Amino acid sequence: MADFKEAYKKTMGHEGYYSNDPDDLGGETWKGIARNFHGSWDGWIIIDAAKSEPNFPGSLKDNEELEEKVQDFYKEEFWDRFLGDQIPKQQIGEEMFDTAVNTGVERAVKFLQTALNVLNRHEKLYNNLNVDGAAGHNTLKALKALLAIKGEEMVLYKVLNILQGYHYVTITLKSESQERFMRGWLKRVDFIKD
Repeated sequence: MADFKEAYKKTMGHEGYYSNDPDDLGGETWKGIARNFHGSWDGWIIIDAAKSEPNFPGSLKDNEELEEKVQDFYKEEFWDRFLGDQIPKQQIGEEMFDTAVNTGVERAVKFLQTALNVLNRHEKLYNNLNVDGAAGHNTLKALKALLAIKGEEMVLYKVLNILQGYHYVTITLKSESQERFMRGWLKRVDFIKD
Protein backbone atom coordinates (compact mmCIF):
# COMPACT_ATOMS: atom_id res chain seq x y z
CA MET A 1 0.00 0.00 0.00
CA ALA A 2 1.04 3.60 -0.56
CA ASP A 3 2.98 5.30 2.24
CA PHE A 4 2.17 8.86 3.27
CA LYS A 5 5.69 9.74 4.50
CA GLU A 6 7.24 8.86 1.12
CA ALA A 7 4.58 10.82 -0.78
CA TYR A 8 5.02 13.76 1.58
CA LYS A 9 8.80 13.90 1.03
CA LYS A 10 8.38 13.89 -2.73
CA THR A 11 5.70 16.58 -2.80
CA MET A 12 7.56 18.85 -0.40
CA GLY A 13 10.36 18.93 -2.98
CA HIS A 14 7.99 21.11 -5.03
CA GLU A 15 6.64 23.29 -2.26
CA GLY A 16 9.53 25.23 -0.76
CA TYR A 17 9.09 27.10 2.51
CA TYR A 18 7.72 30.64 2.92
CA SER A 19 6.20 32.69 0.11
CA ASN A 20 3.96 35.72 -0.10
CA ASP A 21 3.59 36.38 -3.83
CA PRO A 22 0.85 38.92 -4.68
CA ASP A 23 0.07 37.01 -7.91
CA ASP A 24 -0.39 33.70 -6.10
CA LEU A 25 -4.11 33.12 -5.52
CA GLY A 26 -3.24 31.31 -2.29
CA GLY A 27 -1.51 34.38 -0.90
CA GLU A 28 0.93 33.78 1.95
CA THR A 29 2.09 30.16 2.03
CA TRP A 30 4.23 27.89 4.18
CA LYS A 31 5.32 24.60 2.56
CA GLY A 32 2.39 24.90 0.18
CA ILE A 33 -0.26 25.63 2.82
CA ALA A 34 -2.03 28.72 1.49
CA ARG A 35 -3.35 31.16 4.05
CA ASN A 36 -6.14 32.31 1.72
CA PHE A 37 -7.47 28.75 1.56
CA HIS A 38 -6.44 27.45 4.99
CA GLY A 39 -6.47 30.52 7.23
CA SER A 40 -7.52 28.56 10.32
CA TRP A 41 -4.50 26.21 10.24
CA ASP A 42 -2.83 26.54 13.64
CA GLY A 43 0.66 26.69 12.13
CA TRP A 44 0.01 30.33 11.23
CA ILE A 45 0.30 31.19 14.94
CA ILE A 46 3.92 29.98 14.96
CA ILE A 47 4.70 31.70 11.65
CA ASP A 48 3.16 35.02 12.71
CA ALA A 49 5.10 34.95 15.99
CA ALA A 50 8.35 34.36 14.09
CA LYS A 51 7.89 37.31 11.72
CA SER A 52 9.61 39.63 14.21
CA GLU A 53 12.72 37.41 14.35
CA PRO A 54 15.75 38.71 12.45
CA ASN A 55 16.19 35.54 10.39
CA PHE A 56 12.53 35.13 9.33
CA PRO A 57 11.54 32.93 7.54
CA GLY A 58 14.80 30.96 7.79
CA SER A 59 14.35 30.72 11.54
CA LEU A 60 11.40 28.37 10.95
CA LYS A 61 13.07 25.79 8.71
CA ASP A 62 14.13 23.57 11.62
CA ASN A 63 11.09 24.20 13.83
CA GLU A 64 9.96 20.66 14.75
CA GLU A 65 6.60 21.76 16.14
CA LEU A 66 5.77 23.57 12.91
CA GLU A 67 6.92 20.60 10.80
CA GLU A 68 4.69 18.27 12.81
CA LYS A 69 1.73 20.60 12.24
CA VAL A 70 2.50 20.67 8.50
CA GLN A 71 2.62 16.86 8.24
CA ASP A 72 -0.55 16.43 10.31
CA PHE A 73 -2.31 18.98 8.11
CA TYR A 74 -1.33 17.25 4.86
CA LYS A 75 -2.22 13.81 6.19
CA GLU A 76 -5.67 14.87 7.41
CA GLU A 77 -6.64 17.39 4.75
CA PHE A 78 -5.29 15.60 1.68
CA TRP A 79 -3.98 12.03 2.08
CA ASP A 80 -6.80 10.72 4.27
CA ARG A 81 -9.50 12.41 2.19
CA PHE A 82 -8.60 10.43 -0.94
CA LEU A 83 -8.00 7.24 1.10
CA GLY A 84 -4.26 7.26 0.38
CA ASP A 85 -3.50 4.40 2.76
CA GLN A 86 -5.71 2.14 0.63
CA ILE A 87 -4.06 2.89 -2.72
CA PRO A 88 -2.18 -0.28 -3.69
CA LYS A 89 0.73 1.33 -5.58
CA GLN A 90 3.13 3.95 -4.20
CA GLN A 91 3.53 5.75 -7.54
CA ILE A 92 -0.22 6.27 -7.86
CA GLY A 93 -0.50 7.33 -4.21
CA GLU A 94 2.28 9.88 -4.70
CA GLU A 95 0.69 11.20 -7.89
CA MET A 96 -2.69 11.54 -6.21
CA PHE A 97 -1.16 13.29 -3.20
CA ASP A 98 0.83 15.78 -5.24
CA THR A 99 -2.14 16.56 -7.47
CA ALA A 100 -4.45 16.93 -4.47
CA VAL A 101 -2.02 19.31 -2.76
CA ASN A 102 -1.64 21.46 -5.86
CA THR A 103 -5.16 21.34 -7.31
CA GLY A 104 -7.43 20.16 -4.48
CA VAL A 105 -8.59 16.73 -3.32
CA GLU A 106 -11.89 16.77 -5.21
CA ARG A 107 -10.16 17.59 -8.50
CA ALA A 108 -7.47 14.93 -7.95
CA VAL A 109 -10.15 12.30 -7.30
CA LYS A 110 -12.08 13.45 -10.39
CA PHE A 111 -8.89 13.00 -12.42
CA LEU A 112 -8.57 9.46 -11.02
CA GLN A 113 -12.21 8.62 -11.71
CA THR A 114 -11.98 10.02 -15.24
CA ALA A 115 -8.78 8.08 -15.92
CA LEU A 116 -10.32 4.87 -14.59
CA ASN A 117 -13.36 5.39 -16.83
CA VAL A 118 -11.31 5.82 -19.99
CA LEU A 119 -9.19 2.76 -19.16
CA ASN A 120 -11.95 0.26 -18.31
CA ARG A 121 -12.08 -1.26 -21.82
CA HIS A 122 -15.72 -0.36 -22.47
CA GLU A 123 -16.69 -1.45 -18.94
CA LYS A 124 -15.27 -4.96 -19.37
CA LEU A 125 -12.90 -4.46 -16.41
CA TYR A 126 -15.37 -2.60 -14.17
CA ASN A 127 -18.36 -0.28 -14.52
CA ASN A 128 -17.93 3.41 -15.24
CA LEU A 129 -17.61 5.51 -12.13
CA ASN A 130 -19.61 8.57 -11.23
CA VAL A 131 -17.05 11.38 -11.60
CA ASP A 132 -18.00 13.18 -8.40
CA GLY A 133 -14.62 13.80 -6.75
CA ALA A 134 -15.46 11.66 -3.72
CA ALA A 135 -13.10 8.77 -3.04
CA GLY A 136 -15.01 5.72 -1.93
CA HIS A 137 -15.52 1.98 -2.27
CA ASN A 138 -16.35 1.98 -6.00
CA THR A 139 -13.36 4.12 -6.92
CA LEU A 140 -10.98 1.94 -4.89
CA LYS A 141 -12.50 -1.26 -6.30
CA ALA A 142 -12.02 -0.02 -9.88
CA LEU A 143 -8.49 1.16 -9.10
CA LYS A 144 -7.53 -2.22 -7.66
CA ALA A 145 -9.06 -4.04 -10.64
CA LEU A 146 -7.07 -1.94 -13.09
CA LEU A 147 -3.82 -2.17 -11.16
CA ALA A 148 -4.12 -5.96 -11.00
CA ILE A 149 -3.36 -6.01 -14.75
CA LYS A 150 0.31 -5.93 -15.69
CA GLY A 151 1.41 -2.64 -17.27
CA GLU A 152 -1.73 -0.70 -16.36
CA GLU A 153 -0.09 1.21 -13.51
CA MET A 154 2.05 3.17 -15.97
CA VAL A 155 -0.89 3.80 -18.30
CA LEU A 156 -2.96 5.15 -15.40
CA TYR A 157 -0.02 7.26 -14.24
CA LYS A 158 0.26 8.82 -17.71
CA VAL A 159 -3.44 9.65 -17.92
CA LEU A 160 -3.36 11.25 -14.46
CA ASN A 161 -0.43 13.42 -15.54
CA ILE A 162 -2.15 14.39 -18.81
CA LEU A 163 -5.23 15.54 -16.88
CA GLN A 164 -3.11 17.46 -14.38
CA GLY A 165 -1.14 19.18 -17.14
CA TYR A 166 -4.28 20.11 -19.02
CA HIS A 167 -5.67 21.63 -15.83
CA TYR A 168 -2.67 23.98 -15.65
CA VAL A 169 -3.10 24.94 -19.30
CA THR A 170 -6.76 25.76 -18.62
CA ILE A 171 -5.82 27.99 -15.67
CA THR A 172 -3.38 30.03 -17.73
CA LEU A 173 -5.83 30.38 -20.62
CA LYS A 174 -8.38 31.85 -18.21
CA SER A 175 -5.93 34.22 -16.52
CA GLU A 176 -2.71 35.45 -18.10
CA SER A 177 -1.42 36.51 -14.68
CA GLN A 178 -1.07 32.82 -13.83
CA GLU A 179 1.26 32.12 -16.78
CA ARG A 180 4.27 32.94 -14.61
CA PHE A 181 3.56 29.81 -12.53
CA MET A 182 3.30 27.44 -15.51
CA ARG A 183 6.91 26.22 -15.54
CA GLY A 184 6.80 25.45 -11.84
CA TRP A 185 3.48 23.64 -12.21
CA LEU A 186 4.84 21.59 -15.10
CA LYS A 187 7.63 20.30 -12.87
CA ARG A 188 4.84 18.38 -11.13
CA VAL A 189 3.74 16.74 -14.38
CA ASP A 190 5.75 13.69 -15.35
CA PHE A 191 6.14 13.03 -19.05
CA ILE A 192 7.23 9.42 -19.36
CA LYS A 193 7.82 7.58 -22.60
CA ASP A 194 7.82 3.79 -22.78
